[in-house]
Amino acid sequence: MEYNALHANFWAHGTFWVFVAVFIFALIAGRRVLAAIGHLLDARTKAVQAALDEAAQLKAEAEAMLADAKRKQAQAAEDAKQILATAKIEADRLRADLAAEAQATALRREQMAMERIAAAEAAAVKEVRAAAIDIATAASAAILRDTVSNDTDTSLIDHAIAAMPKALRG
Repeated sequence: MEYNALHANFWAHGTFWVFVAVFIFALIAGRRVLAAIGHLLDARTKAVQAALDEAAQLKAEAEAMLADAKRKQAQAAEDAKQILATAKIEADRLRADLAAEAQATALRREQMAMERIAAAEAAAVKEVRAAAIDIATAASAAILRDTVSNDTDTSLIDHAIAAMPKALRG
């Protein structure tokens, strides 16, 4: 038996028709398989594209958040500098106020000390005067006792009574 597929009437043999049937089946089945694979690949492409879009959106949100965080950090640093400057100014003002208050307190205490010293001097002068008066009175009484006698005493009293009307008029 000789293989007749290579002779002139190859379509008359069953092998040719089996080949044609397999080819047609492969075309029809292949189209459907390729269509199914195409749909699967399209769905996978859409899923990957959706994931990429979501990733791009998340990246944009993350960049926006990073920019916002950097802006807030810069603002916080600026606020901290402002607070430090304000605190330094306030500290300088308080230092000046406290120095002025201490100076005023020292002046008030010095004034009070001077007033106490003046009061003590006045009291001492008053005591010395009182002591001098007491001493002068005692000395005068002693001198009068020693120098004035009863006769002189009576004549001095009479003379004082006589001078009284003249002293009251004048």
